Amino acid sequence: MASSLLVLLDDIATVLDDVALMSKTAAKKTAGVLGDDLALNAQQVTGVRADRELSVVWQVAKGSLLNKCILVPLALLISVIAPWLINPLLVLGGLFLCYEGAEKVIHLFMHKKHQPVDDAENTTQDSIDIDTYEKDKVKGAIRTDFILSAEIVVITLGTVSSAPLMNKIVVMSLIAFIMTVGVYGFVALIVKIDDAGLFLVKQAKKWQQSLGQFLLSFAPQLMKTLSVVGTIAMFLVGGGIINHAVPFVHHFTEHTVDQAQVIPTVGQILGSVAPTSLNMLIGFAAGIIVLLVVSLSQKLFKK
Repeated sequence: MASSLLVLLDDIATVLDDVALMSKTAAKKTAGVLGDDLALNAQQVTGVRADRELSVVWQVAKGSLLNKCILVPLALLISVIAPWLINPLLVLGGLFLCYEGAEKVIHLFMHKKHQPVDDAENTTQDSIDIDTYEKDKVKGAIRTDFILSAEIVVITLGTVSSAPLMNKIVVMSLIAFIMTVGVYGFVALIVKIDDAGLFLVKQAKKWQQSLGQFLLSFAPQLMKTLSVVGTIAMFLVGGGIINHAVPFVHHFTEHTVDQAQVIPTVGQILGSVAPTSLNMLIGFAAGIIVLLVVSLSQKLFKK
């Protein structure tokens, strides 16, 4: 009886060691996506009223957890019954990210400034518009998170592909939870930097006031930077997915990098930056193509 218990405990310890090792490996491989996820979701909160920022982050975090509750079982099921389907789904997700990035860029250049609204206009309509704007922000953030969550889940699945089913379930669930808490915890901190600065400005000590002033001036610049970084991240992540999933695009990238590396003097530098630059260009080109197709389709359906 005692020996059986010791064997069981040894088996449990072995499983836990395997889970810890696989979780560590999966966390390293998904770290790049985590950075993109952070930038994208911090960007999604820009423009929301200060008193609603944490509420919006919480709503998106709940949506992200729901996304992963859908994606983890779905990925496990697909890996068993139709593993060939993972790549096409990833490509569709990558195209969606590129499309959203292209839409943001085009909107930035084509957007016309609205005329100032008269103060005497109905404030109820303004309230409705603000509520609608906030809901659209949350929906957009959750949609974007779905694609990034799918990439995290698939990368994790690839890391544990040869592991027993129970280990797969534990590792993928653990990574999904840690990534969600990590990303939205940081997002919540980022969006409240200005509030922390305002609090410090009101304190008695000089150094606290100086730090508060710095945070107040730093917060809007950080959010603008994250907005730009978030859009770039859409192209990098989407282009990277397409690059790795579509064979002829991947071969083209490898060939281009090889050619860049043999250029005298600057070959090593070009070879190191070429993959990222190509992912960016692939993502932007794919986004423009999808945007054109969607726009033409909308016009045809309207007619």
